[in-house]
Amino acid sequence: MRTDEVRDLYDRTMREHARPEGPGVEVERAGPLVRQVGGPDDWNGIVWSGPELDAGEADAAIRAQIEHYTALGHAEFEWKLYSHDRPADLGDRLRAAGFLPDPPETLLVAPVEALTSLPGAGLPEGVALRPVTDAAGAELMALAHERAFGTDAGRLRHQVLTRLERAPDDFVALVAMAGGEPVSSARMELYPGTGFAGLWGGGTVAEWRGRGLYRALVAHRASVAAERGYRYLQVDATDMSAPILTRLGFVALGTTTPYVYRPAR
Repeated sequence: MRTDEVRDLYDRTMREHARPEGPGVEVERAGPLVRQVGGPDDWNGIVWSGPELDAGEADAAIRAQIEHYTALGHAEFEWKLYSHDRPADLGDRLRAAGFLPDPPETLLVAPVEALTSLPGAGLPEGVALRPVTDAAGAELMALAHERAFGTDAGRLRHQVLTRLERAPDDFVALVAMAGGEPVSSARMELYPGTGFAGLWGGGTVAEWRGRGLYRALVAHRASVAAERGYRYLQVDATDMSAPILTRLGFVALGTTTPYVYRPAR
């Protein structure tokens, strides 16, 4: 896999020509920028800043986005900055404008066919995967998320239910069940026409970690992606998941840092 070619393909298809992440959201072009705009429970933010965004225009472009999202009444929005974006000091400019960076993540990609038959990807004894297809499944998924990460799953619940209702063919969600209890969950977003499918979630409750659930969920989603003709799996990986994914065969294309703007109240 030529990482430079794959990164260029990712930039072109997933960012510059981004499609709405879900129903009820819109992708808009604002000069050299591409942004997504949706409701309060959707992801709102800048997905692409083209190479034509130079140092002389960057500050004005940042102010324009603050004005745009603030006028819409959003409590916050994000500028998704990649390590190869320009100008080189864009992160400093975002901080000066009031954005706060969340921890950086590693942009990882792997060919789908390399992940469909991972060694040791079987489920632990007593665990079964349940496809999420209805509200009851979404509730189990939310519970697994809250138990794994200790954070509220309200936004996740909304996003899953919306996807199941309006665009189920481009979305895969799973819950791992053990003894009637949800112990892990994961989802996959399919992006038609791009060749990429995105892996999200993968959180496992503490007492079930280290038993191969994460690996099994990756392999299962890779098999689904392969059946539907996708070439690559993509992950924005935290420091916790990046080493695991690298061992499974994912390759880093760079890093991405979420810069979050929260208007003063």
